[in-house]
Amino acid sequence: MKALRILGLLMIYVPAAFVAISLVWVESLKDGPVNITPVMLKQMFTEFTSIEQEWVPLEKISEPAIRAVIAAEDSQFMRHNGFNPQEIAKMKLLYVRDGSPLRGCSTISQQVAKNCFTLGGRNWFRKGIEGYYTTLIEWFWGKRRILEVYLNVARTGRLLYGIETASLQNFGHSARFMTIGEATVFAAALPNPVSRPPLLVYKHMYLLRAAIAARAPLVDIPKRRS
Repeated sequence: MKALRILGLLMIYVPAAFVAISLVWVESLKDGPVNITPVMLKQMFTEFTSIEQEWVPLEKISEPAIRAVIAAEDSQFMRHNGFNPQEIAKMKLLYVRDGSPLRGCSTISQQVAKNCFTLGGRNWFRKGIEGYYTTLIEWFWGKRRILEVYLNVARTGRLLYGIETASLQNFGHSARFMTIGEATVFAAALPNPVSRPPLLVYKHMYLLRAAIAARAPLVDIPKRRS
């Protein structure tokens, strides 16, 4: 009887504690730079190395870069609630039918949730946690903050994170001055910047860059603060 009572209390208090901690965690990252994430820590400890990241506010990232990233990664970013039902259904079908591994995230919001609140990996438990945090950041942060964090914590090279570091390394100047041509190279490299570095994209992926450049003017972007 006592064991059942303890189990009942655990079933109440453990989920409650998880929700409370997660809310505090999300709120703590609502403003200011995010200079370290679980994904960054995982790479640092597993590879015994350091990483480079330089935070830059969204106001100091060129509009062509913002448009290119949204066009390449999540053209419906401003219209959805954090999830793309068609992509989720497609991923589930491939997993059930073919046993395909769980693919990467399909929205910018999900990628931010994965980077900031999980250790990465490809399993249904991580996808569940990711979905929970995706909902929270959509509620508490809003689109502008989600995009700002994404552009600063996304992996952009083997040891690089964030658009500013990538722009300095690859183009020799701040992301504030990134042109549409540079932006399409950067955006096309984002899905896998280690095996698909900007130089490779520039030399061999003209059609992809052209498609991003064509879509970029058509996407909605978060309004800049006045």
